[in-house]
Amino acid sequence: MLQINHLFKSYNKFLAVNNLSLHIPEGDFFGFVGPNGAGKTTTIRIVCGLLPATSGSVYINGQDAFANRKTIKRFIGYVPDFFGVYENFKVKEYLEFYGSLYGLDPVAIKKLSGDLLELVNLSDKSEDYVDLLSRGMKQRLCVARALMHNPKLLVLDEPSSGLDPRARVEMKELLLNLNSLGKTIIISSHILSELAEMCTSIGVMDHGQLVTAGLLEDIRKSMNQDHRIQIGISRGVEKATEILKEVPDLKIQSVMEHGIIISYDADDETLNALLGRLIGAGVMVSEFHKQEENLESLFMRITEERKGVTNAVIQ
Repeated sequence: MLQINHLFKSYNKFLAVNNLSLHIPEGDFFGFVGPNGAGKTTTIRIVCGLLPATSGSVYINGQDAFANRKTIKRFIGYVPDFFGVYENFKVKEYLEFYGSLYGLDPVAIKKLSGDLLELVNLSDKSEDYVDLLSRGMKQRLCVARALMHNPKLLVLDEPSSGLDPRARVEMKELLLNLNSLGKTIIISSHILSELAEMCTSIGVMDHGQLVTAGLLEDIRKSMNQDHRIQIGISRGVEKATEILKEVPDLKIQSVMEHGIIISYDADDETLNALLGRLIGAGVMVSEFHKQEENLESLFMRITEERKGVTNAVIQ
């Protein structure tokens, strides 16, 4: 669905996007992760045709986005982080106005507007003025507007920014529903736990560069090659520590009052034998499982490792 090749965007000497290449297949739910100033919004605006690139190429649905800007916009629905002010529009008028901009038939616009308001759970607000809606309702209305021309690709820049917990849940459910209907979705967000619940793949950006990208599970596995294991111990932490120190290629990461975290690259059979050895020595084990990092800790590890490499190059 989206292919970005060697994308650059510079502002004088500042490089906002630095040699970014990325492929997002049709039907994917892709999350852009990165700190402020990482280049996420700049990349999104270039993809949506709102900002020119310095160099590189973008293909959407197999077409050159830079050479066919008008044609490409038919495939994209864009939801910015800021809704804007529409003081004199009622909700239904707002959608009908945008439907007319897309050149849709007036009769089709009215039906489509009603269907979309039902989809985003705003049917009861059709006669309300847009500026009187809550921020969460405005964001859902903006999603409905972005869907008026039935785009294949939906791009959202920080759609949950400033929303209360209930509105964020409603937005998440809406996007998951749209993805299940076949929409390819790209979303940037600072709420990493939310992305982990929605996205099938992610891309981590830092200082204009795409540090890593791919399926969320594949990235987790690549970052967890040392196989961290959490061992909960009700009694016998000292005994367990002695035993673990004797095991070759096993590293004790931390020792707590009621548990030990180790890193050990071993298969399940070897791990079962280790567990049996602990229990046989009288250690009361309450839990023994591989530790999976959440997206927040994964992001911190990736960016910290990158910071260490960058500092080493500078030195």
